[in-house]
Amino acid sequence: MPTEPGWQVGIDIGGTFTDLVALHPGTGEVRSIKVPTRRADPVASIQAALTAAELDPALVDDLVHGTTLVTNAIVEDRVEPVALVTTRGFEDVLDIGRAGRQHLYRLDALPRRPAQVPPARRVGLAERLDHAGNPVLVPDAAALAAAAEAVRATGVESVAVSLLHAYANPAHEQAMAAALDGVAPFLSLSHLVNPETREFERTAATVLNASVMPIAARYLDRLQREVKGARLHVMHSAGGMASPEASARRPLAMALSGPAAGVSAAARVAGELGLDRVLSFDMGGTTTDVCLVVGGAAEISTDSKLAGRPVRQPMVAVESIGAGGGSLVQYGTGGLTIGPESAGADPGPAAYGRGGTRPTVTDANAVLGYLDPAKRLGGAITLDVAAADAALRPLARQLGVGVVELALGVQRVANAAMVRALARVTVERGVDGRQCTLLAFGGAGPMHAVGLAKEFGIAEILVPRFSSAFSALGCVVADMSYTQQQAVRLLSQAWDGERFQALHDGMLAGLTEPLLRQGHATDTVTVERTALVRYVGQSYAVEVPFALPLDLDRLGADFRRRHQDIYGYATPEHWEMQSLRMRASVPRQTRFGAVPVPAAAPRPISTAPGWFEPAAPHQTPRFDRDQLPPGWRFDGPVIVEDAWSTIVVPPGWTVGADAMGHLRIRETTR
Repeated sequence: MPTEPGWQVGIDIGGTFTDLVALHPGTGEVRSIKVPTRRADPVASIQAALTAAELDPALVDDLVHGTTLVTNAIVEDRVEPVALVTTRGFEDVLDIGRAGRQHLYRLDALPRRPAQVPPARRVGLAERLDHAGNPVLVPDAAALAAAAEAVRATGVESVAVSLLHAYANPAHEQAMAAALDGVAPFLSLSHLVNPETREFERTAATVLNASVMPIAARYLDRLQREVKGARLHVMHSAGGMASPEASARRPLAMALSGPAAGVSAAARVAGELGLDRVLSFDMGGTTTDVCLVVGGAAEISTDSKLAGRPVRQPMVAVESIGAGGGSLVQYGTGGLTIGPESAGADPGPAAYGRGGTRPTVTDANAVLGYLDPAKRLGGAITLDVAAADAALRPLARQLGVGVVELALGVQRVANAAMVRALARVTVERGVDGRQCTLLAFGGAGPMHAVGLAKEFGIAEILVPRFSSAFSALGCVVADMSYTQQQAVRLLSQAWDGERFQALHDGMLAGLTEPLLRQGHATDTVTVERTALVRYVGQSYAVEVPFALPLDLDRLGADFRRRHQDIYGYATPEHWEMQSLRMRASVPRQTRFGAVPVPAAAPRPISTAPGWFEPAAPHQTPRFDRDQLPPGWRFDGPVIVEDAWSTIVVPPGWTVGADAMGHLRIRETTR
């Protein structure tokens, strides 16, 4: 057991495993472990991970946590009941929604999910602002008291307040909040959750935030009580970490907490290596997440949805699909399908020998010889290839093919789904994904990386150090940061510099206040600014970074250049700054120990048949990743493995190790 305090610990709770990476800044020592996730008790998962890493919480300075708690609550519809206070006459905004159908050709499907707040819990307030935030009808004390009493009568713990045009002037929402003091313990205000235009989306996001506030508050409170000694931080969806207090007020910002941690680590590695365009590829046990990283920074989106509901928070632009190592393989009218249903951690894939009988992607990989049956994964799981074969065999019989052919088919189907996800984060953003480096991590990502790269046309793959617990590493290296997006709506031909400066300064003060409260000096805070710009009348805006002092001519030129890249055209007509996004952060300093250099040249730990095409297997050597020195190089087929992850390099590709502990894989012919 270590006795020196000062450890920095990152913990990511996934659907199958809980990952931990611990760094001691003084010595550079790093520990990395995995434990099975206890889905019913995430706090117990954290405690189990600390125990397995032999870390006493009293020796931990900072514990940074990535969690799917909020995501799962929304997706599984296990949220708390909410009362909604809105402008009188707009009580049905959630029912009206938008005109789009989620399933255009399914006549048996409802056009949209039912509104999250039933009519009995909707309260109309006699108030009104115009689009610029000017008062039209100011709510009097009687109206505020009546609305508060109507909320009290619903008996709920959580209240959402979303008044018309509150993004332009929050005064009426603030007055309603004062009237609700003592009525309900949890209060969600739209001008704090999503201060932007689009009434339906803003209201839906505010309600969604309110519905998970009690869940997040109880969880964070218990976590702070039971994991004593360490300062707790929580990963948020924009790729940074925030305090538990800030996360409890805006729990919706944690909706992409886990995947954002992996993207944060990918951005860190891309910046260190000077890689301009990187596709992060995180394939775990339950899902696969891909994201575009440009210039060392992840793409950010505010138009994400969860379970069909608008989230409207700045989030890393991750595309998630239900295809992971534990995803179930099924055969239906459309052929083979992968996921989204998963075997999870208990019982897990049949290959784990824990009683699983339904075929999974991991079982296909085991049958193909990619996983070593003589090895215990993480020292805990013994692989059972015979059980994997037995799980796949009934499906192979049904299709009239051999088990190996089926397993290769499973790989192709899984890779095809991932190719579509890569296309959505590149082609749809005006980026040629073939020119990107594929950064593969997660328990199963490095196993599928080459197959995916071949399908998509990518020539270079990077498997980073700590790849199997990369999201937990992202928690350790993430900056302390806060991000907000605010409606601006200023026209280029009628620019109001004073109004813009007032909005900017107000946002900056709100973002830096929690950083200063945590003891960070003003000169250590880095501020990033992004304008969301569109042509007047356009529906969607283009992201354009800028610096102060603001140069309107340059901003307009940058907007037109970006518009040309994405849409293939640009015009000289007038434009509008729709919104302003700002990120205030304090860079985190982390130093990892040098990669150990083995005393002897690496030798294969075994050689066994590996299937890469149905004709015949290849005798494939297997190396221990920890024994590979910088400069090591090997032509495929070859398999490299660490305690929890397997890197598969087929014929025609070459793998090499660099001085930082990363593995680089390239086509042999290039």
